[in-house]
Amino acid sequence: MAAPEPVLMCWSGGKDSSLALQAALRDPALRVEALVTTVTDGYDRISMHGVRCALLAEQAEAIGLPLEQVRIPIRASNAIYEEAMGRLLQRYQAQGVSRVIFGDLFLQEIRRYREEQLARLGMQGLFPLWLQDTRRLAQAFIAAGFRAILVCVDPKQLDPSFCGRAFDEQLLADLPPGADPCGENGEFHTFVHDGPLFRRPVQVVTGDVVHRDGFWFCDLQ
Repeated sequence: MAAPEPVLMCWSGGKDSSLALQAALRDPALRVEALVTTVTDGYDRISMHGVRCALLAEQAEAIGLPLEQVRIPIRASNAIYEEAMGRLLQRYQAQGVSRVIFGDLFLQEIRRYREEQLARLGMQGLFPLWLQDTRRLAQAFIAAGFRAILVCVDPKQLDPSFCGRAFDEQLLADLPPGADPCGENGEFHTFVHDGPLFRRPVQVVTGDVVHRDGFWFCDLQ
């Protein structure tokens, strides 16, 4: 039997990343080398999601995989992000990694962007959740025993009162018509703190809900 292929997991700390990682870990042909997360220096938080890096590190430790942080400045341009990510990917490419896993669901322009950036390095993407029904995915996530909290909400698409809520069946029932159950259109982002991937739960407490740069964030502690 051939040795498993080493791959990287592009990791946001949220539910779609968790489902994609679960699929990869179940595939005997793959071996996940590390979780790769973009972090904003100055805030010391996961970019876009706003979760503290200390919780990100606890999450990775509870899952049992190494964590690689790609650090970018506040309001970094795409060029700065691409350069920072490229440096890390090339380091792993030199170790035999040629593919990166993403939790994207159906946004073709996002997938195309990722594939174009990887192609420049001679690498490819893996999209284990691609075009799966998002309501079924959301329900499967909950049924599997994952636990997550909405940490970022776009008020143009979802009422700020959803920020800080648990991602559960009641939340799915309360989502307005037109909102994607997985938040794939940017309605919300999550932080997963327990579930079948975890050797132990990550202890979190919901703190203040604040408005910043056009989004609402729940500060987990």
